[in-house]
Amino acid sequence: AESMSRVSRYTEWSVVSRTVIIDRFITDLIKEGVDTVVNLGAGLDTRPYRMELPSELNWVEVDYPQIISHKNKVLADEKPKCKLTRIELDLTDRKKRQNFLSGIARGSKTLVLTEGVIPYLSLEQVSELGEDLLLQPEFKYWITEYFHPSVYPYLKSAVRSLKMKNAPFLFYPNDWFGFFAKIGWVQKTTVFTGEIAKEFKRKPPMPFIAHLLWPFVPEKVKEKAMRMTGYVVLGRG
Repeated sequence: AESMSRVSRYTEWSVVSRTVIIDRFITDLIKEGVDTVVNLGAGLDTRPYRMELPSELNWVEVDYPQIISHKNKVLADEKPKCKLTRIELDLTDRKKRQNFLSGIARGSKTLVLTEGVIPYLSLEQVSELGEDLLLQPEFKYWITEYFHPSVYPYLKSAVRSLKMKNAPFLFYPNDWFGFFAKIGWVQKTTVFTGEIAKEFKRKPPMPFIAHLLWPFVPEKVKEKAMRMTGYVVLGRG
């Protein structure tokens, strides 16, 4: 991460915003009756510990065995606010994933979270994941990211690609929301990274000259620029 300072300033800025967005999504969906959260590719997320969650909420984290082992060790003395379960699973193994999904949420109203996961999957893999989720009637909502196609060139830059050669971004649909709609998941709520940053007065990282010129940029252009990335709640179509 430290070696990516040239290409990660925007990532640092956006991760803070996306955390606020997802926290709010989860809080609102619990109010709508969600009683189970399935966090696929949970990584080092600690929401079950730091968020104010209902004690009866079921929270399931899924990730590689080495990630689960690390979290269990580091968080051994911490107590989650809800019912937390961790599952060791390689989510790219479709058969194992389908078996897991078919038995995890019986009789519940479930929210699926994929934070920072989808960009690393191919179009085919994301399509298959969406289809697998749709097969389970308990899965009502799906939180995932949104990228406008105009940011793709930045994500594909030579410097960034070199740094991320072991974990490249692969998901570049021509129509982000259209792609998900075709596999049965439609846009319910979208909050853009720039909107949250504006709320908290956090200026996006830009070259010095861009900051100088920003006050003179037309408002329509500014609005478009602030809506390039975000997070979305998808619902069953």
